[in-house]
Amino acid sequence: MPVRSLLIVALGEDAHMETPSLLSSSWNVHALSDLSSAHKALKEKGYPVGMLLIKDTREGEVAAIDAFLETHQATQWVGVFPANALKRTAFRKLIVQHLFDFHTWPIDPSRLNHTLGHAYGYAELSTPADADMANLQKIGNMELVGHSLAIQHLRKQITKVAQADATVLIWGESGSGKELTARAIHNHSPRAAGPFVAMNCGAVPASLIQSELFGYERGAFTGATKEKRGLIESAAGGTLFLDEVGDLPLELQANLLRFLQEHTIIRVGSARSIEVDVRVIAASHMRLEDAVRSGRFREDLLYRLNVLPLAVPALRERKEDLEVLAGHFFRLFASDKNPRLTGFSNRSIAAMQQHGWPGNVRELINRIRRAMVMSEGRLITPEDLDLQSPSLTGTGEALEDARVRAECDAIQESLLGSRNNKTRAARDLGVSRMTLYRLMEKHGIHQ
Repeated sequence: MPVRSLLIVALGEDAHMETPSLLSSSWNVHALSDLSSAHKALKEKGYPVGMLLIKDTREGEVAAIDAFLETHQATQWVGVFPANALKRTAFRKLIVQHLFDFHTWPIDPSRLNHTLGHAYGYAELSTPADADMANLQKIGNMELVGHSLAIQHLRKQITKVAQADATVLIWGESGSGKELTARAIHNHSPRAAGPFVAMNCGAVPASLIQSELFGYERGAFTGATKEKRGLIESAAGGTLFLDEVGDLPLELQANLLRFLQEHTIIRVGSARSIEVDVRVIAASHMRLEDAVRSGRFREDLLYRLNVLPLAVPALRERKEDLEVLAGHFFRLFASDKNPRLTGFSNRSIAAMQQHGWPGNVRELINRIRRAMVMSEGRLITPEDLDLQSPSLTGTGEALEDARVRAECDAIQESLLGSRNNKTRAARDLGVSRMTLYRLMEKHGIHQ
């Protein structure tokens, strides 16, 4: 049996003295006697399983313990407390919100080793699978999470486009990840060490865009008490990202075209040309060809921008990435979540697959963050995401899929509610223990 790491945090006189000898030889134990040392150890190394031993119940320590466990939610914690501690509201809340399981003194060695083994297995299940981790590491600083053909194709295009220095025009629906794509191009280009400067052309008043982009000289207008570099100059040696470039007023489109042709700018209130070395990446949610036909965008500027075109797929076009994306954002915003929350139910994944995602990845992020704060259970449900539950109508195959998902959800929730006690979970489900094991095998549930 492989040796597994275990952190013991023993608070109170002689709390740690008897425990290591009660553990099986498969545990590599690191015992500490204060929270600050444990915090440092967890930051430096990280432990999948921790054991919190408390001999007495000093009032002032409960808040500190609560804050400590809140900080280190990634570790599966098993607590050992005096029996009288369970009568106190503060300790009961601490157990429910933060612990995988708990025991009371004196310790039952057999039960303790069994609990720690389950906690370790659960910690392994909570860690992204090797394939998902390799996928995330391969993506690196692209931050374009997913393994669909559409996102793989986009990453390949980014790698090629990044090595050139020509202008790039990115098209994609709102919220699909156009700025992430632009940053990925910059980060993989020879200009990566330079600045990345972004401007949303639709968010700046038309009267200010000229001075924001090109800068101004002292005295150029009322309030210009000193000279100011514009965003183009600020991006020198790096990349300028112009989001929603289709919203630029026509008169300013001419100035941008002149810069792209000559690589020089003239500040507002000046007659002096300044040469600037910067790569321009533009993006738009509208088809600029349509804007050209309607007279709202210059055709010659479109040709200057559209040297290297890229299209960012909408989320509905890569729904096979939804589960990976949901897990990524769940880990990314873990500090916001209800401490008891462990992930997504199968019903919620099915509901996400069924939804159209008009707001794309931005909508997915917003729904997940809200659900992580508001959910009161252990698994995020369609209701937490404010999505419709998967329809039970339609073909017999759809009905069977819904039945299988519901059965799998019920098993997972019973196991979580019983803290992986198979006998109790089987009783709650109204089946025998052997039937429960058979159903777990059928649905690929390993706990």
